[in-house]
Amino acid sequence: MSVVTMRQVELALKKTVGKKDDMSDEEVKKLAEYVMSFFGYTDEVIDNRLTTEDRDVFYMLEEVGLVTTTHEEVLLKKGKLWRIHYWILKKDQIARLAAMDGAAEESVESARDVYQELSDEQWARHRRPSGEGDDGGRPE
Repeated sequence: MSVVTMRQVELALKKTVGKKDDMSDEEVKKLAEYVMSFFGYTDEVIDNRLTTEDRDVFYMLEEVGLVTTTHEEVLLKKGKLWRIHYWILKKDQIARLAAMDGAAEESVESARDVYQELSDEQWARHRRPSGEGDDGGRPE
């Protein structure tokens, strides 16, 4: 079983939730401590242990790909089927995000922000139907 460090969790949160919600480094650190308080040295948490507020955080973490869910079914003596849900820490994804260097991160950001660099004039020319003007409606 692989182990992730608190620092790796912080880095992964900073690159996912932190960017999305503009969280400060201190908020990311507190969130990492909060998440790791559930997992400790294991990689799964039983869902029954979580409060509604805790579960909301875990759904957010699932949305950004840092945790996933699974379940098992147990047959009780009375013949009923009992389903137990678990949250699983995606250690490989956390380690990958934490190891992502600044250059790779900047490359992803620059690819994402390419349209924000276009001027209003370029956008206006681009929106024009292709029959109008001599540039075919393409930005320079």
